[in-house]
Amino acid sequence: MRKILVVVDMQNDFIDGALGTKEAEQIVGAVREKIRSYPVQNVYVTMDTHGDNYMETQEGANLPVPHCIRGTQGWELHPELEPLLKDAHIYEKPTFGSTLLAEDLQALSELEGQKKLAIEMVGLCTDICVVSNALLLKAFMPEVPICVDAACCAGVTPEKHLAALETMRSCQIEVKNA
Repeated sequence: MRKILVVVDMQNDFIDGALGTKEAEQIVGAVREKIRSYPVQNVYVTMDTHGDNYMETQEGANLPVPHCIRGTQGWELHPELEPLLKDAHIYEKPTFGSTLLAEDLQALSELEGQKKLAIEMVGLCTDICVVSNALLLKAFMPEVPICVDAACCAGVTPEKHLAALETMRSCQIEVKNA
């Protein structure tokens, strides 16, 4: 079985920058070890990517904290993770979920055979981008097993992290290490 790792938005602004949390800082080491356990060709990475007009967008109106502006230090992958991810499949996304990631992994599942592919997810924020991408992947590939490692995720708050994990469980996404 081919195992794919999806690393969601492990960027400076979500770890110790504009939207960082102590919980996000605490998972960096575990995410680093998880990445090392996969061959780089099986690692897929999302990067929240906004432009200078972020505050003019719907997301900016609802979350008026500029973050992950392309080219800034906050947009970059965490320095402990970037060297491990430089040769991975990287998807910049302007919103919570990446439909291009879902399409590409769906194509891979068709090529490999759905029963021969499994996806594991880690990253930030559990209650926004992790859950959005997990549900997209499940919608695109209902027969591919998808799991989320809760010990390698952090939410906006600990309560929202737990709520997102429960939402994913309800949608037949396995949650481990909760």
